[in-house]
Amino acid sequence: MTLAADPSIRLTSFARGGGCACKVPPGELEQVVAGLGALDMASGSAADAPELLRGLDGGDDAAAVRLDGDVAILATADFFTPVVDDAYDWGRIAAANALSDIYAMGGRPLVAINLLAWPRDVLPFELAREVLRGGLDVAHAAGCHVAGGHSIDDQEPKYGMAVTGIAEAGRLLRNDAASSGSPLSLTKPLGVGVLNNRHKVTGETFPEAVESMTALNRDAAQAALAAGIRAATDVTGFGLLGHLNKMARASGVTAVIDTAAVPYLAGARESAQDGFIPGGSRRNHEWVHPHLDPGSCDDIEQLLLADAQTSGGLLLAGEIRGAPLIGEFVPARSDGVTIVLR
Repeated sequence: MTLAADPSIRLTSFARGGGCACKVPPGELEQVVAGLGALDMASGSAADAPELLRGLDGGDDAAAVRLDGDVAILATADFFTPVVDDAYDWGRIAAANALSDIYAMGGRPLVAINLLAWPRDVLPFELAREVLRGGLDVAHAAGCHVAGGHSIDDQEPKYGMAVTGIAEAGRLLRNDAASSGSPLSLTKPLGVGVLNNRHKVTGETFPEAVESMTALNRDAAQAALAAGIRAATDVTGFGLLGHLNKMARASGVTAVIDTAAVPYLAGARESAQDGFIPGGSRRNHEWVHPHLDPGSCDDIEQLLLADAQTSGGLLLAGEIRGAPLIGEFVPARSDGVTIVLR
């Protein structure tokens, strides 16, 4: 038996939260960064930095800087605590999640560096090697180089990547480009938050959830670009409702969700009903609630829609083959509601 598969070592037991569910709540984060717009270091003025295409103000998944002509450099970083007990799978999930930010902008990842925090006096360092091996394998599958990284000794294990990619500057997938009349598509099922929380508490495993989290969003991003889609984001720690609220608000539209059309992983609804709802999912719902018209949807349904995802799918203002249509964008409501559930 390898250390990576040793059932006596439960990586999730070393983490207070799990995956993207341990993100800083969106409401608190917006307060922290308020007023910290993109500033040119020389002049102190965002207007003097036209090469910065997407920065802090847009709420996009990665920063974008025009390099030369129509070539844009994309930069992002993402890391989190263990979502599964298998070290290799955790590495794969974290890498797919970090790479997703590049795909969500319509880009191609070029190079990544590892970000690792490890309780070296508590957990065997051989397990850290398994985490890094998982990340390396997923990055290689994406055609992305991995070139070193940074590590620290920490009481809580954390892993992720900082990723650099490229995209066509005139074809970026943006958070603020959704338009009224566009259909709303989702490329992966929801539910990994509640399933990961159940795994953390009970030790039960959910192979379908691992398969979903390790799947790259590359093909979906390429299909979106081919279809002429302009607005997209990936669904991660803020849940479907949180990310959709940001997209609708930035685009000046309202989103209408057909709740019966939203796909879920097997066991997700039952896990939510059994009480395995992460704290991050509840905070997401609390943040979105003032801007939500829930219709007749009960609390469980709303919490599932706000479920904090790790390495979730792309949320697209448009239609691509194989991705369920879950609603549409309509003109903005005058009462500030950004999401309507039906």
